[in-house]
Amino acid sequence: MTTTGRSTPEAPERAFFGRRKGKRLREAQEQRLAELLPRLRVGLPEAGAPLDPATLFPDTKREIWLEIGFGGGEHLAHQARLHPEIGFIGAEPFVNGVVKLLREVDEGGLANIRVRDEDVTALVAALPDACLTRVYLLYPDPWPKRRQRKRRFVSDASLAEIARVLRPGGLFRFASDIDDYAGWTLVRAARCPGLAWTARAAADWTSPYPGWPGTRYEAKAIAAGRRPTYLEFVRT
Repeated sequence: MTTTGRSTPEAPERAFFGRRKGKRLREAQEQRLAELLPRLRVGLPEAGAPLDPATLFPDTKREIWLEIGFGGGEHLAHQARLHPEIGFIGAEPFVNGVVKLLREVDEGGLANIRVRDEDVTALVAALPDACLTRVYLLYPDPWPKRRQRKRRFVSDASLAEIARVLRPGGLFRFASDIDDYAGWTLVRAARCPGLAWTARAAADWTSPYPGWPGTRYEAKAIAAGRRPTYLEFVRT
């Protein structure tokens, strides 16, 4: 994932860091990529034109939520099942993660999910102000080595863009099992004028969000002895 490429503090050059594809896909997965993904894929308008996310869905949605880097899609599919009245946009460039979500969509009949299978920064840049009610960034790649940290998704620029597309009162939720990344995010959110941390007690960042389904990655992290941190910020 990348951050935005605008001339703001900590805005690295726009590029994708990470793998596009892992193990070989099975026949059913290839078929969903060929047949289902084109129907769900979020394309971008011509340069400079805004993208109204409400137009991505055939019926009117009460709210639009975005999940950046949905991994295997467990959380995204869970939320879509719970909230059919909400439109969900999931961004994930890793093909093997996309096909896992497509299976959930296909077998669960989830009509309220759309997929961006390219770098998310161009998508966010095309969204109009105050068009989203929630943005999730769950267990992003921590790029732990010091020389790699400029690749982290969270930066001054990316948080400014998230704040811009959130409605007043909208929520940005960030989860990580890497303490350094949680601290990194808190520092940058603190200097983002559009976001305020909602925590009032330690349990607010050590306990999962209400209705949290958990993910396979999170289960592995806990089994390895890493304690997740759950941060929530409100658009002021």
